[in-house]
Amino acid sequence: MTSVTSTVVRLKLSLLRNGLRQSGGRRAAYIASAVVTLLFAALQLLGLIALRGHAHAASLVVLLVAVLGLGWAVMPLFFPSGDETLDPTRLVMLPLRPRPLVRALLAASLVGIGPLFTLLMVAGSVVAVADGAAAYVVSVVAVVLALLVCVALARAVAAANIRLLTSRRGRDLAVLSGLVIAIGAQVVNFGVQRLGSSGLAQLDPVYDVLRWVPPAAAIGAVDSASEGSYGVAATQIALTAGALVLLVTVWSRSLTRLMTAPDGSTLQAAETATRDRGTSTTRLGRLLPAGRTGTVMERSLRYIWRDPKTKAAWVTSLAIGLIVPVFNALQGTGSIYFACFAAGMLGIQMYNQFGQDTSAFWSVAMTISSSRDAYVELRARALALLVITLPYATLVTVVTTALLGDWAKLPEVLGLSFALLGAMLSTGAWTSARFPYSIPQEGYKNVAPGQTGLAWIAIFGGMVAAALLCAPVIALTIWLNVSAGGDEWSWVLLPTGTAYGAAITLLGLRLAAPRTAARLPEILTAVSKA
Repeated sequence: MTSVTSTVVRLKLSLLRNGLRQSGGRRAAYIASAVVTLLFAALQLLGLIALRGHAHAASLVVLLVAVLGLGWAVMPLFFPSGDETLDPTRLVMLPLRPRPLVRALLAASLVGIGPLFTLLMVAGSVVAVADGAAAYVVSVVAVVLALLVCVALARAVAAANIRLLTSRRGRDLAVLSGLVIAIGAQVVNFGVQRLGSSGLAQLDPVYDVLRWVPPAAAIGAVDSASEGSYGVAATQIALTAGALVLLVTVWSRSLTRLMTAPDGSTLQAAETATRDRGTSTTRLGRLLPAGRTGTVMERSLRYIWRDPKTKAAWVTSLAIGLIVPVFNALQGTGSIYFACFAAGMLGIQMYNQFGQDTSAFWSVAMTISSSRDAYVELRARALALLVITLPYATLVTVVTTALLGDWAKLPEVLGLSFALLGAMLSTGAWTSARFPYSIPQEGYKNVAPGQTGLAWIAIFGGMVAAALLCAPVIALTIWLNVSAGGDEWSWVLLPTGTAYGAAITLLGLRLAAPRTAARLPEILTAVSKA
């Protein structure tokens, strides 16, 4: 009788093989990613082996394995469709018991590029710290336990959150995965620069904590055995084994619940949405102006919260607008003028205003019969953006100023930020009417096929135009900084930049309104393309 484990492992291999057969492009992408990943892993393995004998090698490798474990924990949340066997609901109709299924899925989880990459990293980590026969014996157990803990952690998280991951909110979460990667890259870059300037010794306090946290505790056990602390090593191995047992138990219970309990998530979500419509709409509407302006503002704000693509764009802009100035300030290489990056990133959201409506724009077009209607529509959309962008740009500027300690520059940087924001709102309104394009709702593309040129012209052309519109305020800033006694008058830039930004915003809206009203059929055709 064929065992469940071998059957599920063969199923995993079949899914992988059949997926590669679907298209040559997918097969080429998989092979290329596998080669790059394994090459990177091999280089990292050689680097870890080269660390052998370094006084602070244990501090680095323990942190490395802890980061690997964190990556395995969050991977199912952001890439739930990356592995079809992560979804246990596909097996609920089969006559399988949870314990054999756990063993089978755990074995199947060890098949793939990710587990092989982790194995190489963990093996290199133990080689870097192992010293002596006892340490090598512990290393064998540590490698197996660390790898199983990583895989079981991913499975337990996936099983506990599978209802969420297969819902609309789960898909929203997957769209934001790029943001997490971008933030993680900045954090890694910041950490590498700090290590390069201060050395590995500053990781020792982190090592003292993480050596007791599985799966990093397994690597800590190898280091303890190398130092002759066999009791400590045994305790760390026991902690890692206990964590594995706990994860498998949680995973098994989640599988039991999924295979026996009815799915009420849809009903609960519908009830929650009904309650939200009955309360939050009224609450939000009371804070907004009456008439068409308030209606359009509320619609735009709800797009930001509910539409996955719009939400992803906003969250990415908010995060990057904060990361760039703050991280540069923390590294000691930043300028206070980097705070304008926040206004620039958020101002981009004004571009292609009608594209986010997709084919639903027809309902908006039906309400626009004159340039006045188009002006009110564009003005309300700009006001919805300002509700978020003005306080956020101010907050980022204040935080950057505080980190750099250059409070004298705060008024002029705020003035520059507000002028830049006004320029981008102005050009964004005009390009929305002149160069509209569709945003696909499915997948990760942000431009429909055949409209890439329009998107480049709209975004980058508009950004160049915004920079030119800001030239008078930039020139005034430069003049005040280079002229004698100009610092005493730098405060003038705050009211000047604010007034200038408001003026060019209104001018841009006035110029874009008649073009919007005249080009409604063309706009509707452009944003409705699949």
